[in-house]
Order: sequence, then structure tokens, then C-alpha cells
Amino acid sequence: MNGYDFTLAGARVTALPSGGLWWADARLLAVSDLHLGKSERMARRGGALLPPYDTAETLSRLEDDIAATAPATVICLGDSFDDDTAARALPDWAATRLTALMAGRRWIWITGNHDPGPTGLAGTHLAEAREGPLTFRHIADPDAPLPGEVSGHYHPKTCLTLRGRRITRRCLLTDGQRAILPAYGAYTGGLACTAPVLDALMGPRAVAILLGTPPVPVPMRV
Repeated sequence: MNGYDFTLAGARVTALPSGGLWWADARLLAVSDLHLGKSERMARRGGALLPPYDTAETLSRLEDDIAATAPATVICLGDSFDDDTAARALPDWAATRLTALMAGRRWIWITGNHDPGPTGLAGTHLAEAREGPLTFRHIADPDAPLPGEVSGHYHPKTCLTLRGRRITRRCLLTDGQRAILPAYGAYTGGLACTAPVLDALMGPRAVAILLGTPPVPVPMRV
């Protein structure tokens, strides 16, 4: 598997090229901020018209990760849908693909700030979930007991210069105490990992794991 292994609260986990987090010993896959239905929501609210392919692309990414890892548990760390209306307006073809992915495994939907209500889909809906030494929630809690927090929400990204070119890459942040996952969905923006809110959450030795094949760790503060 083309991932980057690291230790979080004693658990050996893997940052996947997609932005997912794989915990092999628990057979658990965590993904965050799918934002399914983003193009539909933007069109509905009079925003920019985006090609309506984000849901299909995001689900294809999820299908690939599930095929590669065969998880017993999938945890979606909130903002799985761009809003409650997008969840209710999920096309039949997308609902069918999601149902197929959920079959035969435990599926946990963590409440996000974009999708606070029930989605009408199967699975378990929780504010947060505890699995072994890890706690999964949507937004990092600066007062949470550590180590072992896994969250999303901020869509971290980093900017760096490569061969004279300035590029932006989605990244997973970790300092061994907590991990903040990047947005998994297509058409999602990001927050620079130098932002004060992220700087305050992460310890002095935090790394940004740049998404790609394979993912590459760099110091978060460069």
C-alpha cells in the first residue's frame, strides 16, 4: 500500500494518498469532509456553477480505498454532505453506490457543522466515536485529553516550492498526539497549515503529510 505509516497514541496508522487514515490492526478506515453534493448546493444557492462530477469522483475515491483495505469499520468524520438538503437530494445512483459500500461493515457518520442532522442513510450517527486509544470527532477540541484525537474540518493544506515552482498540496497534520485529516471530497478548498488555529493545535514537532503516491512528510512549520 502506497501510504505513510506513523504512530498516534500508540496505534500504528497509515496516511493514504487519498487523504484517508487506515488503522490496519483495527481494520478501520477514517475519512473526513466528503462534502457530497457540493456542486448541487452551490448551484442551488446561486454560487459558482461547478461541473456536477464531485459526488461521483469522491465516491470513486472511497470505493478504491475500501477495495484496497477491506475495512470492517468506516468512520466519516463529519461534513459528509455539503448541507442537509444535499443529503436529502442525493441522487439514486449515488445512494446505491453508498449502500453497496456500507454493506457488511460497520459505518459511523460523525456529525459535522455542514450536516448536523440525520442523512436518512443507514449506519450509526454519533457526535464522536471512541475506538481503542483513538477518539474520532469532526472539529479538534483544544481541551481534549490527549493523546489520540482524530478530526477533520479544517481541510489543511500546505504551500511549498518545488523545482522553483510554488505548489499547494492537501496534507494530513499530526504531532503524534492528534491528527487532523484533509478534506477527502473533490471541489473542497483548504486552510493553510500555518493558520493560527492549526498552529495552536499542533505540537512543536508536527509534520504535514503531503498527499500523493506515496504521501510525503515534511515539517509543518517551514
